[in-house]
Amino acid sequence: MKFAVIVFPGSNCDMDMLWAIQDIMEAEAEYVRHDAVSLAGFDGVLLPGGFSYGDYLRCGAIARFSPIMAEVIRFAEEGKPVFGTCNGFQVLTEAGLLPGALIRNKSLHFICKTTPLKVVNNQTNFTSEYEAEEIIRIPVAHGEGNYICDEATLAELKANNQIVFTYEEDINGSMENIAGIVNKQGNVLGMMPHPERAMEELLGSADGKRFFASILKNFGKVSVSK
Repeated sequence: MKFAVIVFPGSNCDMDMLWAIQDIMEAEAEYVRHDAVSLAGFDGVLLPGGFSYGDYLRCGAIARFSPIMAEVIRFAEEGKPVFGTCNGFQVLTEAGLLPGALIRNKSLHFICKTTPLKVVNNQTNFTSEYEAEEIIRIPVAHGEGNYICDEATLAELKANNQIVFTYEEDINGSMENIAGIVNKQGNVLGMMPHPERAMEELLGSADGKRFFASILKNFGKVSVSK
C-alpha cells in the first residue's frame, strides 16, 4: 500500500506519521500538500495532528476547504482507508466524513500525556489486531479534544458500534469518554490520541503499532486510486 500523509499549514505531526507508516511499518508513503488536487497512485490517506491554519475559527474548519479535501472526500466515498488523528480527526468532522465535533477541553487546558484507552470495538479494519476490551496506552496532546454530538447521533453511534476507543478516565469532557469513532462504512476513522507516537517501547508504548498493522492487513488488497 502507498499512503498519502496530508500536510496542512500548521501540521506538526506529519513527520511522526510518515515515520510510523514508512520506517516502522515499512509501507510506502509520501507527503501530499494541502493545495494538491490529486491522490492518484495512493491507497490510503493519513491526516496528522497539529494546528492547521492556526486553529482559527474552529479546529479543522479552514483545512476542510483546502483543495486536497475534495480528493480525500472522494477517496472516502470510494471505500479507501482514511485515518485522522488529533487535528486530523477535527478535520474529518468538519468535512462531514465523521459525525459530531471537537470543542475545548472541559479544563480549558492543553493535555499532553500517555493515557489508557479501551478498545471498545476490535471488529473494525483499524483495530482487528487488538483484543476486545483491551486496554492500550496511547499519548494524547490536544486542547480541543472534547467530543460532542447530539443525542440522536450518540444513539446511532452506539447502535452501529461506531465508537471504537474510549478513555479510561474523563480527561477532556468527551461524551461517553469517546476517544475515537469510525464511519458507518468502516473505512474512515478519527481519534484524538496519537498511535503514531506509540510505535516503540522506547517512546513509552508500542501499542500504536497494531493499529497500523490492522490497516495494512485489512486494506492491503485495495486497488490503487486512479
